[in-house]
Amino acid sequence: MGNKYSRGIVVLLVVIFSACKETPKNKVPLVKVEIAAVEEPEDVYEFGYNLNDFVVKRDTVRSGDSFGEILERNKVSYPEIFNIAETAKATFDIRRIQLGKPYTLLCSKDSLETPKCFIYQPNLEEYVVIDFNDSIQAYTKKKPITYVEKTATGVINSSISETLLDKGLSPRLAYKLADEIYAWTIDFRRLQKGDRFKVIYTDKYIDDTIYTGIHDIKAAYFEHNKEPFYAFQFETDAEKGIVDYFNEDAKNLRRAFLKAPVQFSRISSRYNLKRRIAVYGFKVRPHKGTDFAAPIGTPIMATSNGTVTKSERRGGNGNYVKIRHNATYETQYLHMSKRNVKVGQFVKQGDVIGWVGMTGNTGGPHVCYRFWVNGKQVDPFKQKLPEAKPISDSLKVEYLDFIKPIKAQLDGIQFEAKPEDFEEPQGETIEPNENLIS
Repeated sequence: MGNKYSRGIVVLLVVIFSACKETPKNKVPLVKVEIAAVEEPEDVYEFGYNLNDFVVKRDTVRSGDSFGEILERNKVSYPEIFNIAETAKATFDIRRIQLGKPYTLLCSKDSLETPKCFIYQPNLEEYVVIDFNDSIQAYTKKKPITYVEKTATGVINSSISETLLDKGLSPRLAYKLADEIYAWTIDFRRLQKGDRFKVIYTDKYIDDTIYTGIHDIKAAYFEHNKEPFYAFQFETDAEKGIVDYFNEDAKNLRRAFLKAPVQFSRISSRYNLKRRIAVYGFKVRPHKGTDFAAPIGTPIMATSNGTVTKSERRGGNGNYVKIRHNATYETQYLHMSKRNVKVGQFVKQGDVIGWVGMTGNTGGPHVCYRFWVNGKQVDPFKQKLPEAKPISDSLKVEYLDFIKPIKAQLDGIQFEAKPEDFEEPQGETIEPNENLIS
């Protein structure tokens, strides 16, 4: 097929016939010669190249490495390296290669093994190609991504994470159900034995082989204390990419604000205008924020949609970000190790705006979360916070039509286990746990 040789053994029969047919003695016997065919390797494509055409060298960026040093180490001259770098910089700044990131060199298939192409992978999805085989060209591409729709069901016996673990499912499902979808309608610290759920979600694969986890949840059904809670994903603002979860009656399941800016942390210090601090001689030092203790590097999320008004490092605040959500509400996030947003940037609820640190005046790693209502700092846990933006009347009809087939699909999923399989009576509350998925 094509230019490939056939597999297996080629049997060559060489028959030598005698020119003389006078007597049987002069007949030459049949000679059977076995010759092993050379099997050509199958084409292997990656990054748009047939790797069989090259000597392939793979490595990661080491300490002290630069683009130039990598090529020079592989016998490319400095004048050529300079020319390659100058031509490629319009597409990719070679100074941006980072320690530990993988790269691939495609080299000539001869004794010199001269590099012809440099491919750098800044992340799992993207790769940068700098091809200098004939002319120099540089471009960035993404690997093909595949989304596979799957379903899962479960009945709670101890915790949702243990239920998922027993079924060989990703604990990421627990995070998404607890923190992204049902954070304001179900207390996952007080799940009950016999509570059960069904979910339709998509897994994400790169190059059809690299599994990168759960992409999103399309729809879910959670039965808590015998009360059903439906959730359907729906985009309400295509321009800003705002996606929310609504129930079967088009009611938004979220509030306008998340309960906390970090996942599964504990409150180490609450809003308290009469707080006394030992380090200050037990003098009253009002604490107008809520401290959420978390390890350094924990992602800090915007608790609601809004526009960044401050992103800087200053005094006791350390690295901090301030967000205006509307004419009434503002939030602030202090002591970050690093900020991830700029002034004027629009952020969505759940976007990572920075990471927990210990900058400014702090005795331990945490984020101090401050909340303003009409310009006054208040305790967010004592506010009657609004629900998230309701679905518009013009979209409601579209939404109800949109979820009909999805709800039918969800309702058609059968539970693998039934509540009566448990010996414990229905309605027995599981003891609260600081970690929602422990």
